[in-house]
Amino acid sequence: MWIDLGPVEHFKRHPLTRAKIGTTQIVVTFNGGEFGVLSGVCNHAGGPLADGTLDGEYITCPWHNWKYHCRTGLGEPGFEADAVPRYDFKIEGEHLFASEQPATKRTHGVHPPHRLSRKIERAPGPVRVVGISTTNMDVEHPRYSTSDALLAIAMEHAASLGAEVQTIHLAQLKFRACEGYYSKSARACTWPCSITQMDPNDQMDAVYEAFVFWADAIILSTPIRWGSASALYYKMVERLNCVQNQVTIKNRVLMRNKVASFIITGGQDNVQGVAGQLLGFFAEIGCQFPQFPYIAHSRGWTAEDMEKNVEVVKHSQELRDGARALAARSVDMAHLLLDHEHAPHTTERGGRKAHKLVLEDLGEEPTDSESAAVTPA
Repeated sequence: MWIDLGPVEHFKRHPLTRAKIGTTQIVVTFNGGEFGVLSGVCNHAGGPLADGTLDGEYITCPWHNWKYHCRTGLGEPGFEADAVPRYDFKIEGEHLFASEQPATKRTHGVHPPHRLSRKIERAPGPVRVVGISTTNMDVEHPRYSTSDALLAIAMEHAASLGAEVQTIHLAQLKFRACEGYYSKSARACTWPCSITQMDPNDQMDAVYEAFVFWADAIILSTPIRWGSASALYYKMVERLNCVQNQVTIKNRVLMRNKVASFIITGGQDNVQGVAGQLLGFFAEIGCQFPQFPYIAHSRGWTAEDMEKNVEVVKHSQELRDGARALAARSVDMAHLLLDHEHAPHTTERGGRKAHKLVLEDLGEEPTDSESAAVTPA
């Protein structure tokens, strides 16, 4: 059976044109005077091929840049097995017709799963605490950092309580900034992170491993920079959107029974503003908090004599005691959560962030009768 897609001239206007066969999204290609009719759904994460670009004879998916030949549907050289369905077509009476059923099937090449896509299981053992330093500095010539110093004291105390500990210094990791896949579509922001899948040299995987798989408690330290948390903190947080986004697109909670607490220091003020952001974000990715979940130190807006600020922290027994107490509260809370195992794998969506995607409300989500399987890059 042949389906009338529309006037031929309509499909000559652009290299890629969106069309439908029933409810199935297709893309009509026009390149070098020749037509092609393919499934409009990418094999990787279901990206809309009609919104992509034509690179020579290959359609480039707008989400993660997978490529398919514009007439055969085969993947780019070396990845031919990653093919999208191709439809037969004919021109009759100045109209373009396509076969109701595809002439070829969707096929997937062999892609070993990324290690972060494994099942999330907590290995037996003591409470595990990860410290996250978000202070930036010249790592070859390090300086004294008040937030780092208090974090080190907290981690040492957590270890003395029997916890297994590790500290990650973001300044020592080489990881790319978020590249905004979420801005293309919520479904383009994948787990594992699209960048992590595509770039084996990106070191954000150390944070993902610690947060999602390893740690029971997270103690994060940050300086105050112009009234906000550090730039490295925000760089990390933007890359953690893929964790929160699993709740949005799959109602899947990646981080369960996790405790978060914070150390905030700076020569400038706005401790409560920084703490509010930290609490708000870590709540959104599923963390819980001990009583009094942060300690902080600031000498106020006019205190620009940073040398004195450093000396105050270096010699403050109260701040040391505070860091140890924060670690103890975090470890105690982690024990409590592990003993009860009550954190949900899913969550009720009403009132939650993106509790129902707008496109779903409008009935505009693209469909494909042969839905593309989501496979690692």
